[in-house]
Amino acid sequence: MVSKRRLSKSEDKESLMEDASKARKQPLSKKTKKSHIPNAVEENDSVFVKLLKTSGVILKTGESQNQLAVDQIIFQKKLFQTLRKHPSYPKIIEEFVSGLESYIEDQDSFRNCLLSCERLQDEEASMGTSYSKSLIKLLLGIDILQPAIIKTLFEKLPEFLFEKMTSDGINMPRLIISQLKWLDRVVDGKDLTTKIMQLISIAPEYLQHDFITSLPEILGDSQHADVGKELSDLLMENTSLTVPILDVLSSLRLDPNLLSKVRQLMMGKLCSVRLDDLPVIIKFILHSITATDALEVISELREKLDLQHCILPSRLQASQSKLKSKGRPSYLGNQESSGQDCVILLFDVIKSAVRYEKIISEAWIKAIESIDSVSEHKIFDLAMLLIIFSTNTQTKKYIERVLRNKIRSGCIQEQLLRSTFCIHHLVLKDVCPSILSLAQSLFHSLDQSTISFGSLLYKYAFKFFDTYCQQEVVGALVTHICSGNEAEVDTALDALLELILLNPSAMRLNAVFVKGILDYLDNMSPQQIRKLFYILSTLAFSKQHEASSHIQDDMHLVVRKQLSSTIFKYKLIGIIGAVTMAGIMATDRSRSNLTQGRTDLSNEQCTQVTTLLQLVHSCSEQSPWASALYYDEFANLIQGGKLAPKVLEWVGQTIFNGFQDAFVVDFCVVPEGDFSFPVKALYGLEEYNTHDGIAINLLPLLFSQDFAKDGGRVTSQESGQKLVSPLCLAPHFRLLRLCVERQHNGNLEEIDGLLDCPVFLTDLEPGERLKSMSAKEHSFMCSLIFLTLNWFREVVNAFCQQTSPEMKGKVLTRLKHIVELQKILEKYLAVTPDYVPPLANFDLETLDVTPHTAGSAKIRKKGKIGRKRKADGSKTSSPDTLSKEDNSECHPTPSDRSQLNKEFPGKEEKMSVSLQNYHTFFRELDIEVFSILHCGLVTKFILDTEMHTEATEVVQLGPPELLFLLEDLAQKVENMLIPPVTRRVPFLKNKGSRDIGFSHLRQRSSQEIAHCVVQLLTPMCNHLENIHNYFQCLTTENHGVVDGPGVKVQEYYIMASCYQRLLQIFHGLFSWSGFFEPENHNLLYSALEVLTSRLKQREHEQPLEELLSQSFHYLQNFHHSIPSFQCALYLIRLLMVILEKSTAPAQNKEKIASLARQFLCRVWPSGEKEKNNISSDQLHALLCIYLEHTGSVLKAIEEIAGVGVPELINSPKDASASTFPTLNRHTFVIFFRVMMAELEKTVRGLQAGTAADSQQIHEEKLLYWNMAVRDFSVLINLIKVFDSRPVLHVCLKYGRLFVEAFLKQCMPLLDFSFRKHREDVLSLLETFQLDTRLLHHLCGHSKIHQDMRLTKHVPLLKKTLELLVCRVKAMLILNNCREAFWLGNLKNRDLQGEEIISQNSQESTADESEDDMSSQISKSKITEDGEEDEANAEEKEQDSDEIYDDSE
Repeated sequence: MVSKRRLSKSEDKESLMEDASKARKQPLSKKTKKSHIPNAVEENDSVFVKLLKTSGVILKTGESQNQLAVDQIIFQKKLFQTLRKHPSYPKIIEEFVSGLESYIEDQDSFRNCLLSCERLQDEEASMGTSYSKSLIKLLLGIDILQPAIIKTLFEKLPEFLFEKMTSDGINMPRLIISQLKWLDRVVDGKDLTTKIMQLISIAPEYLQHDFITSLPEILGDSQHADVGKELSDLLMENTSLTVPILDVLSSLRLDPNLLSKVRQLMMGKLCSVRLDDLPVIIKFILHSITATDALEVISELREKLDLQHCILPSRLQASQSKLKSKGRPSYLGNQESSGQDCVILLFDVIKSAVRYEKIISEAWIKAIESIDSVSEHKIFDLAMLLIIFSTNTQTKKYIERVLRNKIRSGCIQEQLLRSTFCIHHLVLKDVCPSILSLAQSLFHSLDQSTISFGSLLYKYAFKFFDTYCQQEVVGALVTHICSGNEAEVDTALDALLELILLNPSAMRLNAVFVKGILDYLDNMSPQQIRKLFYILSTLAFSKQHEASSHIQDDMHLVVRKQLSSTIFKYKLIGIIGAVTMAGIMATDRSRSNLTQGRTDLSNEQCTQVTTLLQLVHSCSEQSPWASALYYDEFANLIQGGKLAPKVLEWVGQTIFNGFQDAFVVDFCVVPEGDFSFPVKALYGLEEYNTHDGIAINLLPLLFSQDFAKDGGRVTSQESGQKLVSPLCLAPHFRLLRLCVERQHNGNLEEIDGLLDCPVFLTDLEPGERLKSMSAKEHSFMCSLIFLTLNWFREVVNAFCQQTSPEMKGKVLTRLKHIVELQKILEKYLAVTPDYVPPLANFDLETLDVTPHTAGSAKIRKKGKIGRKRKADGSKTSSPDTLSKEDNSECHPTPSDRSQLNKEFPGKEEKMSVSLQNYHTFFRELDIEVFSILHCGLVTKFILDTEMHTEATEVVQLGPPELLFLLEDLAQKVENMLIPPVTRRVPFLKNKGSRDIGFSHLRQRSSQEIAHCVVQLLTPMCNHLENIHNYFQCLTTENHGVVDGPGVKVQEYYIMASCYQRLLQIFHGLFSWSGFFEPENHNLLYSALEVLTSRLKQREHEQPLEELLSQSFHYLQNFHHSIPSFQCALYLIRLLMVILEKSTAPAQNKEKIASLARQFLCRVWPSGEKEKNNISSDQLHALLCIYLEHTGSVLKAIEEIAGVGVPELINSPKDASASTFPTLNRHTFVIFFRVMMAELEKTVRGLQAGTAADSQQIHEEKLLYWNMAVRDFSVLINLIKVFDSRPVLHVCLKYGRLFVEAFLKQCMPLLDFSFRKHREDVLSLLETFQLDTRLLHHLCGHSKIHQDMRLTKHVPLLKKTLELLVCRVKAMLILNNCREAFWLGNLKNRDLQGEEIISQNSQESTADESEDDMSSQISKSKITEDGEEDEANAEEKEQDSDEIYDDSE
């Protein structure tokens, strides 16, 4: 039948083609047989004309419309009745149609029949529609005429297929086909479908488009399937008809299988279609999606659709060049804009789909969420997330969650966001409000990377969108700045600063919004105030025009008002604001980008600047801290190197004279006064005779301040006397040094006498008099030493970059003095517990800064070696992820005498003080100081570079000085390169405490700091290798025993601390997120080349993978000499950071696991007989690293639980496992928690099997689950031996999670493995039954002891056990073994198996049950397989936070 039908179709098609060719050859004159008088009535005796006239239609000749005298429905009814009642019916129909054919042979008459009729009756009398149908349309509405007329039309139509439009612009084929649209009834739909499809096959292409798109309006629903099949075949033959065919297929009711087939065809061609066709194709694909295949289709679509390559490269380049020059996009040529129009149309199609089809939007988000690799994320993905976020309100939270996860994992980076905005800015401009809403939401995150991404959204919205959007961006950022959240404020201020650099002119238009922030200064930190005034000053003073004058006036008003205040906070705002303003006003125009077009500083402008600075000086000179703050702020300004020479000259002279008058005295002049201590000139580096030389007048100034007026602190002196406070010594000198340095291009000869001049002090070593001194004297001595230390630190800052050997030697000597003074200071602080030192950093939020001694005291009581560490004497930053874990296990530094005190227990043990608690009271070391690391390190075994002075005196950088520098550098690296964990600021807690003591450092960018550290890598590698050799020699001579006869304990711990700090610095550098940015790739290459060059000769242009591999190998070599567990953890994490940057980490990943195992199996030295000399957090971290990187987690767990734990059980009380020396009774809970967590995590990640998988896969998964259950069984049974509360808590929590994973991942596998692997499944369930029974006993144990920490897990665990019983029963029923399942009573027992007798058997019958199953397939023997059943009907779902609570 099919073949016959095909044959008839082909014959009909041939006849149609013959008709069309004849019509093409036939001259037009033959078609017009006779001429008519225009506008005359057709007079004809034919049946056709008569019947029409009788029914109410008057035919006209020429171009006049046919006239309809009656209503259309009445006409059709009359004609139908006339024909039906005619005596010659049905022959009359043939005559009528024959008359029609004769009549329409004339082209004008045919055209008239196809055009609408003219109505003669009034519209009010019309019963039908208000428009008139054509004669043919009216006749087609009569059922008995329709088939014949359709046949006539299709016979007539080929005559016009290859003709152009008629003189009056009418396209006859389109007009003929239009008669078939929207018929009330189609008599023979199948025949009509056949005819029109044949017509489509022979028509020219432009008509094929029209005919195809008309199909839905012509055909009935019953014909949709046939037409869909025909069109899909045609689609494969003729790709030029893709658009109309797909458009029609979207409008037809078709079989899903057919749509799927066509969709697959289109997917295959997606990469090669024209951009113009893309919107229709995507519309069809999205239209054909069903709920079952949505995710699969969308995933394939996003892989194949790459709009980045659809837009012409010339357009992209032109857009980028214009964006760089103008700061915003401009419209391009016709060709390129048409391509962009198609992309906009495409996104409109997608917007419509995701707005109205929930399954599409959710599938699209899931498809993007499932991408793991960074490189697989496309520009299109990010654009789609933004568009779905704007169009579908129901998915906003979902998209936010996906975006946050992607940002945190580093999958979506700035480069991707920049490209997305650059290519699709016209599309994204329409959703600007939603983008700003998303940015605002991201700003409220606790994660710094998420907040930064929100900032980038604002930045690129401002860059690419119009003026209105720019205004909204600035308004949103101002709102964030006024929010009071520290992370939000910092990021928003940085974003505003970037916008000024990006587009200064646009920002000036919005300056009035920024000015409003001046009302919210109270809640801002000094660093934030500095940024704000820099932003406002840049907008107000960088370019002279009228719009900025009002901002200048407001700023002057605010600054003058704050300077005149006596309240600390407001005066600080005034000083910072005034100095920042002066810096912008006095900017060196020859080097500034923001002030192009302006000449050098005029005399008038110079006067304004100096007047402002004099105002600040006069307002602050009566307050020491205000003066010191002014000096520091001004010094930071000069250090930026942007001050105009005129201003610099004026400042330099004023500062030089002021410092000399205030602090410098002649060496030969003995200070006069009634001092409590004898004044001596100490710490001079050169021999002075009595007639020349200078000294720093420190002790007399401090004494006059502290002991004047009955010991009360003096904040002001009598009128007319200038206040000189020792607080200002270091800040004043810093300002003086920077002025001289700028004026003389780094030459400090003018002030080099201050490097070696002595200081007027007294004997500082306390000796025996320490106990006899009063508390006031103790405080005085502490203050004197603090001020001396800060003076020496600033001296080192000043002269560290001098190149002459003599100067270098003096700087090293000053470093030794610092270390010596810190030892002395610790002795005084130990007997002065409530002492508050003089301030050293003045940009604080409050003057009430106190040392953090409370926490330190608690730590010291425990008496652990690692907890008696001295800080670097400068600034110990807040702990990072490592040091947070390591506070309890840090090695002491040289000045810490606690270790020696342990060797000789006595009274001195109470004197231990950690200077890290006082870090905010020391002056900040500049980053340039660390150039001293290039000096050699001399130890007992290793001899490095020696540095000779002119007097041939050997000066070397010793271990204590090295440690001092490394600790300070480690803190700086942590503060700048490792982002803090952003937290909400608690009420009444000082904000910005992380930055106290780092204000100078914060003036620089993280890129600058990273560059400086990379420059120091070579000397740090030298020191690392030297220390490595030191410990290698120790191992050789003393077999690694710390307290061996040849080991100096203090020296050992100093070297160990240096080792740790070097690894910490390396880790901080290589974990810096900035290396992922393209502009910093060269810096990463440089750093890796330094490490690689330590192994082999440096080669040019090595690939990144080779550099990473060599660097990994170099660092790995240090594992033999690691002196402490903390160093081991730093080394492992450093190797992991290197590994993360590699694209092929598999091989080295196993090396990390091997190294971690070695560290776990090593006996770590300890200076005392401590039970647990390793921090629990460190051990937890290293164990997690081992199990995460090992090849088989299950085998690793089996080794620890099956080998290490039995060794521990059989060992004496305080001993450790021989295989794993880090495993003892104190650390068992850590091992247990990590093993349970990793076991649950591993099985949860295992995909559940499906029946479609191969037999081999089923067997492998079954074997894997057998191993997992065996490990679980071993771990669970350990609670019989180790039954402490933390162990039981871990068991309850992770036991439930493991059973849940078993239900979800393993039970589906057992469903279809039971028949083929019956014995294996029974064995697995039997083992698991014993484990779950023990869990049930644990629930009973928790209830007996009424421990709330344990009992809160019991309801959920029992519910899970009940679900397991039901699931096992369902599995047996599925495999036709229902009779093998039975329930029995299970008694409540404790951990030892003893029955709990507080409940009688009747109560427990319905409470606990157990199932056993037997296999009767091959055996009649019943095999137990009990699972606990808890039939408690009153269980409630617990909050998810409680479920995963792991608090101990």
